[in-house]
Amino acid sequence: MDSSIFSLHPSSPLILSLAASCPNSTCSLGLSSPSGSFSFGPRHLDFSSVSRRLMAAPSPAASDNKATTANGGVGNGLFKPKIVNGDYGYVLEDVPHLTDYLPNLPTHSNPLQDNPAYSVVKQYFVDVDDTVPQRIVVHKDSPRGVHFRRAGPRQKVYFDSDEVQACIVTCGGLCPGLNTVIREIVSTLYSMYGVRKVLGIDGGYRGFYARNTIDLTLKVVNDIHKRGGTILGTSRGGHDTKKIVDSIEDRGINQVYIIGGDGTQKGAALIYEEVRRRGLKVVVAGIPKTIDNDIPVIDKSFGFDTAVEEAQRAINAAHVEAESGENGIGLVKLMGRYSGFIAMYATLASRDVDCCLIPESPFFLKGEGGLLEFVEKRLKESGHMVIVVAEGAGQELISETKSMTDASGNKLLQDVGLWLSQNIKVCLLPTPFFILFNSKTMFADPTYMIRAIPSNASDNVYCTLLAQSCVHGAMAGYTGYTSGLVNGRQTYIPFYRIIETQNKVVITDRMWARLLSSTNQPSFMCPKLVAEKRKEMQMATEAQPSGQLMDDGNTGADKKAANKEVRA
Repeated sequence: MDSSIFSLHPSSPLILSLAASCPNSTCSLGLSSPSGSFSFGPRHLDFSSVSRRLMAAPSPAASDNKATTANGGVGNGLFKPKIVNGDYGYVLEDVPHLTDYLPNLPTHSNPLQDNPAYSVVKQYFVDVDDTVPQRIVVHKDSPRGVHFRRAGPRQKVYFDSDEVQACIVTCGGLCPGLNTVIREIVSTLYSMYGVRKVLGIDGGYRGFYARNTIDLTLKVVNDIHKRGGTILGTSRGGHDTKKIVDSIEDRGINQVYIIGGDGTQKGAALIYEEVRRRGLKVVVAGIPKTIDNDIPVIDKSFGFDTAVEEAQRAINAAHVEAESGENGIGLVKLMGRYSGFIAMYATLASRDVDCCLIPESPFFLKGEGGLLEFVEKRLKESGHMVIVVAEGAGQELISETKSMTDASGNKLLQDVGLWLSQNIKVCLLPTPFFILFNSKTMFADPTYMIRAIPSNASDNVYCTLLAQSCVHGAMAGYTGYTSGLVNGRQTYIPFYRIIETQNKVVITDRMWARLLSSTNQPSFMCPKLVAEKRKEMQMATEAQPSGQLMDDGNTGADKKAANKEVRA
């Protein structure tokens, strides 16, 4: 066996394990140790004569071993996460590979080595051991922490160009850059790997079994990046795992590229599990899409920069309207169902905003320290005011009735912009008049204008890198992953990390403090909420290991010491 495939600490005890299910009575051999878990990949040993007896025997206890000997998977626990532990607190949250359950797959040389465009590149391929840390701010005695596999082309691929039958599907709401991602997936498959069979699934997940497909060629996708929306169409819901995988199998598809938000990625995880359960040679790869930037782990989602830039234009227009009249108020409602990133960054970029309201920061209207008191005060001081509100802010104040959900399971929101404008009018009647910007009709709402525009230059480049990285991973045999940017590097992230939580604005972080400094607005939090937030912070600090870094770069011990000083 090639010694470059794996490495072990000389003193590490080895645990020999066999896969739980072995196609054609052939099992792959894995080794795990306190310093890591390793697999021989396509180089396997044939235990066909004794496999039944070995698999019937009790498996060694893995609980005493630091490394997790795992099959690599997500979702409902059918496949365990693929974790590799190394020295000095190194943890690799690896992504699954086709050879985890299909050990006999042949490999091919990567066509990129013969591509004239890459002849000037000093190093064609990413090293197999390259990983990217999730945190880059560390102390001298900090553990190395969690890492993800670095994205990029590999020297060996597990698909011959002629055998690839790829498909692309877009799900959920619109977002700037969707067409760019579609274009670049097709271009990468065609131009870099010589693939000639790429299908577009029409209308989201239900398009797998309810609609026709679209043949995607270089000519078809040539200029779609200049248009907003998605040429494939999209929808919410419609996910039926069995029907989708049946369609994939019937059509002979072996690479599935799924573009969507956290709900879509949950569906992708289920598709991967079903594909693996059936033992199909099918890669399931995701590209995270959310205009709200609420997907965890990654630096940002594509389309976010475009959304902030366009939102700033709406804010500028609201400011012009507001300051042109006496006691004018410009009210702008932006995207942000659960996370207020667009509102926060657009506010910081504009510098004309007097108040920013987001879902993560509760507020109240009436009474001392309330929003209405601040509005009246600012109008007396400046004669005009601009308010930016994320669509998910203040929902608990609007209605206490049982909430309804859409086809994707998202809570249907009340119109906070209309509600705010009505309350300001009713409660501040002495004010001569108000200029309310884009708050009464859906079609004038800038949220829908922003969603439908093409991506800007920055997002176009980002979409290109995401798409190319995703295709490189699929051709290299990785599956069950999402391609995303972590600390400025393209990585492959297992599905379960993307769907386990939502990314939200941390109102105890410095970025929110910068916004408060810019707008000079109060926190709007009543004493009860302030006490609850402090209690939550204290509990989080006490639960944090003393040597582990917090979000602001301090350790748990630093936080505890600071809390003691405050109490003193």
